Amino acid sequence: MFSSGGSLELRAKSPVPWIELFNGKDLQGWHNPYPHGEARVIDGVIELVADKKFFLAHDFQFSDFILTGEIKLPPGKANSGILFRSQKKENGIMYGYQAEVDGSDRKWSGGLYDEGRRGWIHPKKPLDNPYNEKHWLEKQKNAFNRNDWNQYKIKCLGDQLKIWVNGIKTTDLKDNADRKGFIAIQHHGEKGQIYRFRKLKLKKLLP
Repeated sequence: MFSSGGSLELRAKSPVPWIELFNGKDLQGWHNPYPHGEARVIDGVIELVADKKFFLAHDFQFSDFILTGEIKLPPGKANSGILFRSQKKENGIMYGYQAEVDGSDRKWSGGLYDEGRRGWIHPKKPLDNPYNEKHWLEKQKNAFNRNDWNQYKIKCLGDQLKIWVNGIKTTDLKDNADRKGFIAIQHHGEKGQIYRFRKLKLKKLLP
């Protein structure tokens, strides 16, 4: 039996708090490193508008974490992504890991794309690559709701990278290209299209 003041007292660990990356009111904590593209907040939602691809980036860099957020694609031709542990060139161009948000019939939402560097990591091109038959299952292909909000969850711990779409794990692999970087959200550049994001938050993890 342990005394209340003894050194062997069992103490519950304080839970790690979630960090609200988006406050639902304005773009405090975010910046656009590109010379084009518009970001605004309407009814608790970040809206991105552009006629050329750009990323809206969070001000701070993160290493090991769980990130969650929701995205809704516009109707018609649309493609987006959530950059994580991403890097930024001197001219502001961003590159690196991206959780894919794929609005095409290909259905690769939740895949891992290396923006501006290696391209597709998971699934793999070409479409009939035998790897995809084994590792990109039907439930992963259909995890994304094309015409509704979709919840993304991204977990980075060391070189382990995991992505979930609406509760379905779509990516689980190891890669060590980047261990720390920016969170960013993408407009793919289709003129007149509005990409929407909300409920972006992050919990830091111990390596």
